[in-house]
Amino acid sequence: MRIGVVYPTNRIGSDPGETRAFAQAVGDLKFDHIMAIDHVVGANRASRPGWEGFYDHTNRFDEPFVLLGYLAALLPDVELSTGIIILPQRQTVLAAKQAAQLDLMSRAGLRLGVGLGWNDVEFEALGQDFHTRGARIEEQVAFMRQLWENELVTFQGRFDRITDAGFNPLPRRRIPIWFGGIDSDKALRRMARIGDGYFPIFPPGDAGLRRLDRLRNYIRDAGRNPATFGIDAMVGVNDMIEKLDRSPEDWAKEVEWWQANGGTHISLYTANGSRRTVDDHIEAIRRFREAVPAAA
Repeated sequence: MRIGVVYPTNRIGSDPGETRAFAQAVGDLKFDHIMAIDHVVGANRASRPGWEGFYDHTNRFDEPFVLLGYLAALLPDVELSTGIIILPQRQTVLAAKQAAQLDLMSRAGLRLGVGLGWNDVEFEALGQDFHTRGARIEEQVAFMRQLWENELVTFQGRFDRITDAGFNPLPRRRIPIWFGGIDSDKALRRMARIGDGYFPIFPPGDAGLRRLDRLRNYIRDAGRNPATFGIDAMVGVNDMIEKLDRSPEDWAKEVEWWQANGGTHISLYTANGSRRTVDDHIEAIRRFREAVPAAA
């Protein structure tokens, strides 16, 4: 099992020195990967009565590709991951090129996490159709893989087109694409068919185990091997829902559950408590590393 951290984009400031200090701690503590999350714009709740989005314009989000490019220079041997980027609201060829560049910049490479998104405000701002995002992401994944594997591509899809063109440089491999987002049956079937891995958003327990079993059955139905399909679970320093403090024993127990049930990666999330400074987040990842000292 590989153990990494989620960059606390909405809880530490914009000073590059703070980003550098956090990255230094990630490297010193021998974490395996670092993950960046994605939101481009936030809505103004005041002008949308009854709107119940998870965040708004007051929440700070770093642009993930730019952030990971900086982190690649600071942490060349730590795998980069998006967890997730909202792919259907982005231009496919540009996202594919950015991912290829990141993969080349990092000796450990990029794991591209993608998802559909939930916020129609972002899709409007970026000029994309919120209602076709499921169909679009499936086409995008197939298109991106062609772009990464071929010097020249001709592709005609419902949403994208390219005629005898390609980008340079190409990545050194086919970049793995992992799926996150809402754990609907349709989403599980999609990632079983075309994904390389899964970011589950549920806690350990019998209900989660049944969901994992269902996913593995869908992977088999697609003619694929579940043993080659990655699972990256997010573990919160605080309880992910109630934001309550958790002990090192709680963290270790949760990691053990995921490892026993097929988890291949763990990503530590420190931004769901009262930590506000970079030193707070560094102390949290240090304590976690003491409780979960090494990847098995």
